[in-house]
Amino acid sequence: MKKRMQTIDGNTAATHVAYAMSEVATIYPITPSSPLGEIADNWASKGRKNIFGQVLNIKQMQSEAGAAGAVHGSLSAGAITTTFTASQGLLLKIPNMYKIAGELLPSVFHVTARSISAHALSIFGDHQDVMAARQTGFAMLASNSVQEAQDLALVAHLATIEARVPFLHFYDGFRTSHEIQKIEMIEYDDMAGLFNYDAFKEFKRRAINPEHPDTRGTAQNPDIYFQGREAVNSYYLKIPAIVNDYMKKVSDLTGRQYNLFDYVGDPEADKVIVAMGSGCEAIEESINELNAKGERLGLVKVRLYRPFDRESFLRAVPASVETLTVLDRTKEPGALGEPLYTDVCTAFMEYGESPKIVGGRYGLSSKEFNPNMIKAVFDNMKSIQPKNHFTVGIVDDVTHTSLDVQKGFHPAPKGTIAAKFWGLGADGTVGANQSAIAIIGDNTKKYAQGYFAYDSKKSGGLTVSHLRFGDVPIPSTYLIDNSDFVACHKSNYVELYDVLKGLKEGGTFLLNSPWSVKAMEKNIPGDLRKTIYDKKIKFFNIDAVKIAGEVGLGGRINMIMQTCFFKLANVIPVEKAITLLKEDIKAKFGKKGEKIVSMNMEAVDKTLENLVKIKVPASWKKGVRQEKITEKTTDFVDNVMRKINAQGGDDLPVSVFEPGGVFEQGTAQYEKRGVAINVPEWIAKNCIQCNQCAFVCPHAAIIPIVATDEELSAAPENFVTIKGNGKGMEAFNFRIQVNPLDCQGCGNCADICPAKVVALEMKSLASQVENQVDNHKFSKTIPFKTDILKRETVKGSQLFQPLLEFSGACAGCGETPYAKLLTQLFGERMTIANATGCSSIWGGSAPATPYCTNAEGEGPAWASSLFEDAAEYGYGMMLATQTRRNSLAIKAQKALETKVSQEVKEALEGWIAGKDDAQESKKYSFALKTLLKDETTGILKEIYDENDVFVKKSHWIFGGDGWAYDIGFGGLDHVLASGEDINILVMDTEVYSNTGGQSSKATPTGAIAKYAATGKKIGKKDLGRMIMSYGYVYVASISMGANKNQTMKALLEAEKYPGPSLIISYAPCINQGIRKGMGKSQLEGKLAVESGYWPLYRYNPELIKEGKNPFVLDSKAPDGTIQEFLGGETRFAALEKSFPIESKRLRAKIGEEVTDKYSMLKMMADIGKEKE
Repeated sequence: MKKRMQTIDGNTAATHVAYAMSEVATIYPITPSSPLGEIADNWASKGRKNIFGQVLNIKQMQSEAGAAGAVHGSLSAGAITTTFTASQGLLLKIPNMYKIAGELLPSVFHVTARSISAHALSIFGDHQDVMAARQTGFAMLASNSVQEAQDLALVAHLATIEARVPFLHFYDGFRTSHEIQKIEMIEYDDMAGLFNYDAFKEFKRRAINPEHPDTRGTAQNPDIYFQGREAVNSYYLKIPAIVNDYMKKVSDLTGRQYNLFDYVGDPEADKVIVAMGSGCEAIEESINELNAKGERLGLVKVRLYRPFDRESFLRAVPASVETLTVLDRTKEPGALGEPLYTDVCTAFMEYGESPKIVGGRYGLSSKEFNPNMIKAVFDNMKSIQPKNHFTVGIVDDVTHTSLDVQKGFHPAPKGTIAAKFWGLGADGTVGANQSAIAIIGDNTKKYAQGYFAYDSKKSGGLTVSHLRFGDVPIPSTYLIDNSDFVACHKSNYVELYDVLKGLKEGGTFLLNSPWSVKAMEKNIPGDLRKTIYDKKIKFFNIDAVKIAGEVGLGGRINMIMQTCFFKLANVIPVEKAITLLKEDIKAKFGKKGEKIVSMNMEAVDKTLENLVKIKVPASWKKGVRQEKITEKTTDFVDNVMRKINAQGGDDLPVSVFEPGGVFEQGTAQYEKRGVAINVPEWIAKNCIQCNQCAFVCPHAAIIPIVATDEELSAAPENFVTIKGNGKGMEAFNFRIQVNPLDCQGCGNCADICPAKVVALEMKSLASQVENQVDNHKFSKTIPFKTDILKRETVKGSQLFQPLLEFSGACAGCGETPYAKLLTQLFGERMTIANATGCSSIWGGSAPATPYCTNAEGEGPAWASSLFEDAAEYGYGMMLATQTRRNSLAIKAQKALETKVSQEVKEALEGWIAGKDDAQESKKYSFALKTLLKDETTGILKEIYDENDVFVKKSHWIFGGDGWAYDIGFGGLDHVLASGEDINILVMDTEVYSNTGGQSSKATPTGAIAKYAATGKKIGKKDLGRMIMSYGYVYVASISMGANKNQTMKALLEAEKYPGPSLIISYAPCINQGIRKGMGKSQLEGKLAVESGYWPLYRYNPELIKEGKNPFVLDSKAPDGTIQEFLGGETRFAALEKSFPIESKRLRAKIGEEVTDKYSMLKMMADIGKEKE
């Protein structure tokens, strides 16, 4: 086979095969498997042919279960079909997997093995999901690396067609799926040469067809079902031989050896590990180093996990083994051992002889599994009584399962260059490093590896890129802790993190900062300066933010920093690297327009002349860290959250975590990330006190302060206020307070300021911190004035504390302003059931929680279950509260039949009569709490004990359009159809935002999205009109940027309505590619309405009782700017470059749709009006 090397990630490697070997693919996005579908869809859009000479027929479904059902149907009708999934998505496919396996239908499911949502959601990798599917009847094949993700995917596809048994091919989520490696590609002609076309024809002949009909999926009784299940046995008995045969053929083709179980290590090893997945790479690397020092160690790599072939396994284990450790990357609570361990024990038990066998758990949720931990596993086997059922990689101080791990073992191949990059989410660091790997890997003989670690912030969070380059393949499937090069792309990280930890003596450090050497004395902690001096580190600085600003790139410093890396790391000649980098810029940004390309080119050209080598002063050798005095907060924040945020979470023991996954509320206020480049400065003399800036702020980082003279007596000198303006404000002083360290710097506040001369101006963060941090701290001592203006107005609502603050959402997020506003209107009595998605990630990513409480300790009770079940989950919350309150009402009625005081009687009667009214229930709740607090026995004590349900709760369900329009629609529809008093907020970004921007049924005609590479061909689902058809559901379409009063009115009417409500909110998103930038997201919402793209309306069934038309159209006729609006977003504009003819057709179509929709809504609104 002719060798062709390519630098790709594991998902691309698997897709390369899945595309070639399939006729149909049905897909649904879920992290980290979403890219497989995106890649396949992109290839199909470009006409790529599979081995059958066809373009893959790829279809997105509404859910994982839907994708599995479509796979089943497609296989039944005779098309080789594949799908891609992970985690909860795989679990949703399990019912169909039983059917597919039971009917002996050949298929391959490619799974990026991932954690299951248990006590918490995690998108990272382990084997919990695949182990939950091991009983379905699918054969299971494990890949350990990017190379194997291609090679064994091919084995799975070749074997399934011959064996008739479906295969689950899996590899570790993120560690393999997103790791980039230079691998050897297998060409489609070579794949075709191994394919069994006779078996393929037989499969077609068995397809369900009216030309030769049969009956499938019958219902069977106890007399025959058992026998039918056993009838498949012979097929499973043949699988090991079939797989082994294809492994040999692939080995012969590629020169890479594969067996059902592969042994590596000393042929006479006395200590052996059995494992599968990416950990095997690091184990093999460690074994090679330890054996070179005289150890006798080995590893059995499990390839074919189901069926588990005992004889092949036993042949792979050396006869010399004395102690054998089985490592499972999963947890099965209550079992005698994890799955692989029990399989191995069973194999030896049935054989009749056994070495000493112990089992352990490792690497859950991509938990680091490095050579130090591997050595600890081998060291454990040296003891007379090795610890069994151990954990490694954590400190278990509760049940004491963990192994002790010693540091300092570095078995990585000699000559490997290791580089770490500390970046800010959305600054382009990760994308730049992915390009760097590809440039080096594809244009030199060097091997390259890249892995990227993230926190959960949507943007503005921490990213750490781990890159390795070398002259031999790189099996180091763990994070870099011994680096040659470190780049810090955000200057304040030098204070927050130990960025130089592990940097080798004489290594290179690159910092992006505006600091002179003198300023560095002040801003770089002393211990870091001492490390630079002591380790003789070559230290370079560049003001990348300044360069990016000069060329128009804003905060996107990626190309500047990448240019510096090529210069300093010296992996390839810098002149060649820059030439290749510029070619990459053209390829990457060409679709976004010539302006974007030229800006990036200019940034590259300006870089090297501004790169400064710092002459390290001798005084730095005496540097000592001046510990900052931090206010004591809560035990959790001080002892847990701050350690996690400082990248110390791996070292926290089990005992600090609450069983069940409960986290303290309102801890985001203590992060103070300071990630904005520019923040607003308030110009008092221009302010008209409208509070609109606070109203639209996505992060609650700007709030109005209303204070008495007395409250200002201790104010800082520059805490400027102006006299209150307007009715109710005359006796107060007013100020807009910016919180610079929690602001994300989007600039929407300044952009929408309606003052004649704007009252907010964006200034550098550095210019604002000194004064405004103290001012903000003081502002928190001033109570919120909630009784001077109406809560139900735009201005008045902002005098209530936002109970959603400083979330992990992107700068300029279009979702959070709605959620924040709802907490200001109803937060003290809200429950929120949140669908998995962007809103659950910015709303509930540990350890910092943005939902908080007011001065009375009340606030939104927030919880997230899964993606698909948010409506049902919230409905269940409402049912429980309803049941408890109804039970309480019965007790209150019984209490009235006893001898109670007149005051208690009036309070109970008032509460029973008004319990379903927010204000009435609140009034009588206060009375009952006061009157009954001293009761110690009897029914009144029982009533008092339920005082947390006295007040009517405001039940809300939050989710995005992917949930509401697709996977969760069935639940949403059912809950709204129930007629119960429950509210649903849909934050409509028109794509699956959380998984990276895949198409949903909310995606409009003509928009490019992942899974819709050539533009969406069909129109957007009209969820509002569908739900209006019930007649008894309140429905509204809103856009805050277009009409704040209509937004307020809709939210208030929906909550007050004594039945179900649906609010569909327009939420501009970074995935839409708004060319004006996310600092104009509120403006984008305004333009969407004015152009007719997003109509505003309210459907209120209460109006029917008044004899009025329940439908009110709140927006005007389209103003003719629809094409201009579409051209302002990359999702529409980019299609002009990639598919110009199709773009023209679809743009015309959406223009017609906008006109037609307005005409239809206008007719609905005009019903009942007299003809003029």
